[in-house]
Amino acid sequence: MKEKIIVAIAIILIVGAGAWAWKNFSNYQPSVNTNQDDTKNMVQQLEEQGLLKIEDLKIGDGVEAHLGNTLSMNYLGTLTNGKKFDSSYDRGEPFEFQIGASQVIPGWDIGILGMKVGGKRKLTIASPLAYGDKAIGAIPANSTLIFEVELLKVTAN
Repeated sequence: MKEKIIVAIAIILIVGAGAWAWKNFSNYQPSVNTNQDDTKNMVQQLEEQGLLKIEDLKIGDGVEAHLGNTLSMNYLGTLTNGKKFDSSYDRGEPFEFQIGASQVIPGWDIGILGMKVGGKRKLTIASPLAYGDKAIGAIPANSTLIFEVELLKVTAN
C-alpha cells in the first residue's frame, strides 16, 4: 500500500514538473536551423514588447556567433538598481556555453546571436526571458537583468 502511494506521489511530481517546464519554456525553443531573418524578426518583436534590449557597445571584427557554437565570454550581471549579482571577471575566468542549447537564460541565447569576437554588448533582459517568477540566489523574482557581455571566442560544433 505504501509503495502505491509513493509511486502515485512520484508520478504527480513528475507530471507537475513537466507542466511547469512546458508553461515556462514552450514559447522559446531555438533551433540550429533558424535563419538570420527569423532571428532578426524575433529580436525585433522582443524589443517591441520590452522583453529584450540589445545595445552594441563595441562591434567585434572576429568570428560571428551562430546557434550551436560554443562561446567563451566575459560578463557582468547587475540588477536595475545597479547591484552586481554575478561576474566572470571576479572569478578570473571566462564563461563557456553552447548558444541555443538552453544552457543559459533565453535572453542570453537570443541576445548574443550575431555578435562577433571582440564585440561588447549590453543586454537588458526582462524577467520572462531571465528567471521569471523564481528568485535565484541574489536575484529576486520577476527581476529585469542587465548584462554587459564580451565575446572572446567562438568554436564551431
